[in-house]
Amino acid sequence: MLPEQRFTDTDACARLIVERLGADLRIAAPLGLGKPHGLLNALYSLMLADTWRSMTLYTALSLMRPHAKGRLQTRFLAPFVERHFGADCVDPQYALDQLQDTLPPNVAIHEFYMQSGALLHSGSAQRNYISQNYTHVARDLVVQDINLLVQLVSRRDTPAGTHYSLSCNPDLTLDFLDRVKAAGKARPLCVAVVHPALPYIGGEAEVPQDFFDIELAPVPSAPLFSVPRLPLDVAEYALGMHASALVKDGGCLQIGIGVLSDALVKGLLLRQQDNVAWRRILVTLDPHGATHTLAGRIGGLGGFRAGLYGCSEMIMDGLMHLAKAGVIKRRSWDNLALERAAAAGRLPDDVPGGHYLRGAFFLGSRDLYDWLETTVGSDPDAIDMCRVSNVNQLYGDHQALAMLQRRGARFFNTCMMSTLLGAAISETLEDGHVVSGVGGQYNFVAMAHELPDGRSVLLQRATRAGRGGVETNIRWHYGQCTIPRHLRDIVVSEYGVADLRGKSDSECIEAMLAISDARFIDVLAAQAKSHGKLAADFRIPEAWRQHHPDALHKALAKPMRKGVLPTFPFGSDFTEVEQRLLPALEWLQSSSATWKGRWQLLKALWQPGEAVAHEPAALERMGLAVPASAVDLLYRRLLQAALRR
Repeated sequence: MLPEQRFTDTDACARLIVERLGADLRIAAPLGLGKPHGLLNALYSLMLADTWRSMTLYTALSLMRPHAKGRLQTRFLAPFVERHFGADCVDPQYALDQLQDTLPPNVAIHEFYMQSGALLHSGSAQRNYISQNYTHVARDLVVQDINLLVQLVSRRDTPAGTHYSLSCNPDLTLDFLDRVKAAGKARPLCVAVVHPALPYIGGEAEVPQDFFDIELAPVPSAPLFSVPRLPLDVAEYALGMHASALVKDGGCLQIGIGVLSDALVKGLLLRQQDNVAWRRILVTLDPHGATHTLAGRIGGLGGFRAGLYGCSEMIMDGLMHLAKAGVIKRRSWDNLALERAAAAGRLPDDVPGGHYLRGAFFLGSRDLYDWLETTVGSDPDAIDMCRVSNVNQLYGDHQALAMLQRRGARFFNTCMMSTLLGAAISETLEDGHVVSGVGGQYNFVAMAHELPDGRSVLLQRATRAGRGGVETNIRWHYGQCTIPRHLRDIVVSEYGVADLRGKSDSECIEAMLAISDARFIDVLAAQAKSHGKLAADFRIPEAWRQHHPDALHKALAKPMRKGVLPTFPFGSDFTEVEQRLLPALEWLQSSSATWKGRWQLLKALWQPGEAVAHEPAALERMGLAVPASAVDLLYRRLLQAALRR
């Protein structure tokens, strides 16, 4: 790389790019952490200044700090956001403008995966969303005539020269550039934006000095985006406990992001570290033994002696915790002979190499980034960051090896809703509005059906809060689906596990009714009967009528009170006062969304109840200890009522 192609000034680098590429920028940028916000903001600013230019960006998961809605949220979030993300954290300006539907006409943003629910009301985001399997993105980008690729990287200077690591995002870059070359198209201008805090990871993620055309190493660099750790509630813990019994020792594990995945991870950790407590909780949640029966057939009730092989499109904090606890430890070799020997138990312990965790991108907390840096420093083979085509599918020259590596695979993903016939709704509402995106979910479901002993497990809450009150997430019919019913496999709710594979429609309906909330079970059964899919004389078993949130609270009250199932299982980024404020603010927000809830708020204002010990500190944190106006006084009363519940 020539010296004149190295920059420390972001604006100068942006100007050179537009001078070289002309009036029409067609940019590819990685999803999530690998997106260089500073450079993209500089290019976007040039588009705002020179409207005769145009910019089209193809990307996914544009990370933004949380933005408050309303005065109370602003009072809570503003100090937390500055403390957690850093005052010099940079949001992508195009994403902020897209959120407000104020993108200029010469800029278009196409994403195949969005922050969950963030862009439901953005017209441009909804119109420009591209529905794709994760593994098809590189293929589809080739026909878009991309002329610029920008990526956050890590750099290492050695006596042999400079090397770069794609680090957090080798997922699509390698596949995309290979496809461009195979298609005989011009290689886009490739720009590396060096970040000093990004872990340097070798293997396939490491690329030579001439891989990039331009290097930008801004001084200083904005902090890496860090995902806040979230609390778990009773229903999420119940779901995680059921799901954790489905994992087979010596198998392969894929998990997604979110609180349901966190609950699964906590369940697996408890199964490993305090098996007696884990079994006791599972018996309480599963008194009739349905989950236990499945555990005996496809999962397990003991700890993990052989350990699991982690092969997940996203490496996140949960996988780190499982690796630290010795749950994820089964090593895999990218050599068919060695892998066959390992599977047969014939591989000597002193054979070097082999990785126990493979991923296509990573995103999480600062603890995760530090752990990755430390782990690859002490054990370079342990973690393999590679292209998504080597994680999310079996096809290609590596199929025999990939199938062997993924023996005993359990692919866990989350969905929003499902139907009684087994179709899953994970990313799009009935009216077509996109909540997030397909991502790799279809890839993993399809892969589970191709593996001899693989299973797809979709996690979902049985109910959700709707405008009219509580609604069921298990439906007779829904106008959209992400996973068609012919690929139905396993669905887990807080009330149990539905094994749908190979079942008839009536058997599938019964299995889904068995994990439904009791408040909706009669209506669901009646709908199935009215369409001739459930026998007219079918009767709801009495055990299913106990599926109610009160029963879950009763079942888990003791382990939660004793701290076996803590509200923040992996630590918290919130102070103790903020942790007390969170449920109060959540109650206020959910109550204000319905007429019934607003009536409850009015009653709470009139009769707020007795003061609680932590109330003064909470009011002080929210700046409401001494109200400065009548509006502040109203918010103080509302907050007091919420805290005293």
